[in-house]
Amino acid sequence: MPPLTRRQPNNTLALNELQDKTFNFAALLPGRASSMHTQRAYFRWIDQYLVDIAGMKPTEGQARVMRMSMLPLPVLLDSITASHLRAWLGQLVKAGNGKQGITQAKAAIITLASLLSEAELMDDYTSASLKNVRPPKAEDGQRPGRWLSTEQIKLLIAASRAIATSDNQELRNHVITSVLCTMALRRDELANARWGDLSMQNNRVVLRVHGKGRKTAMIDVPRATMTLLVRWGKAVEPLSTTPDPRSPLVRRIWKGGNVSKGPVTPDGIWFIVAEAARVAGIGHVAPHDLRRSVAGALEEAGTPIEKISRLLRHSNVAVTERYLSRLPKRNEGGVLMSDLLGLEPSPEPDWPE
Repeated sequence: MPPLTRRQPNNTLALNELQDKTFNFAALLPGRASSMHTQRAYFRWIDQYLVDIAGMKPTEGQARVMRMSMLPLPVLLDSITASHLRAWLGQLVKAGNGKQGITQAKAAIITLASLLSEAELMDDYTSASLKNVRPPKAEDGQRPGRWLSTEQIKLLIAASRAIATSDNQELRNHVITSVLCTMALRRDELANARWGDLSMQNNRVVLRVHGKGRKTAMIDVPRATMTLLVRWGKAVEPLSTTPDPRSPLVRRIWKGGNVSKGPVTPDGIWFIVAEAARVAGIGHVAPHDLRRSVAGALEEAGTPIEKISRLLRHSNVAVTERYLSRLPKRNEGGVLMSDLLGLEPSPEPDWPE
């Protein structure tokens, strides 16, 4: 196999002659990453790379999608190098990112460089050299995250209503946290849900969920959540029996309290959960922590793992077993030993969340 050569791109213009050139990463990525979840994660990592390495301002939501559609070519060619990537991955490790996150971050940059090379905008040597970058070792698996108790979940749901500034926003927030805390949806799955995904099957209301890898699954909607959805539907379309089946299930709220036609973004859902957790006084909580908490609470309640696996929509029970194994288990040996020694109890200390 001949060695890689520095094949120069067709446009050999100097960087200062490319100031107005952009690269549409968003249009080309679906051919490389079929899952919307993966595409959104790549957008997030590339945005962070440009912030950390190129000094650009961070974006989120629709602004981030727009940036991925118009990435400044001079910035990309100047900042995407093996040395920059190695340094950046080291920063991510120091910031506490786990092995899975580091691997995904590297894959995002390599994919972007590969697409640039295919478009003959980056030389093959630079693109290939990125694959040889070995980041510092990070801890295995996902970040530990949080596992909330049922009482903490109740506090978070109540706080999601308390942070609202209008009746419609309170109802919308209640719908979001109710769905996340019972049906274990991922935030992008909820953001992409449509009213037409709700249907009656075998005398029960179900929601068709569009999951990772273009997989779909039917999940039973709890009666209490369905009651909220009916009320929310009347707020969304006051003059219609039901909202347009093609319209988003959860929507943005204007400052005056009116319901927008646009959907709440995954980042918007993240903000609602994080702000509700802060107001509830339970520390930092991300939407995926609620999915983890649902699994943990069901396991503690003695729910068969097959039912938990079906709710989480894992490919098989073995995946669910690995998922549950990451949750912190009770280890009360020290407490029992303290009791055996007859050590004097003290008032319960305040532990910061």
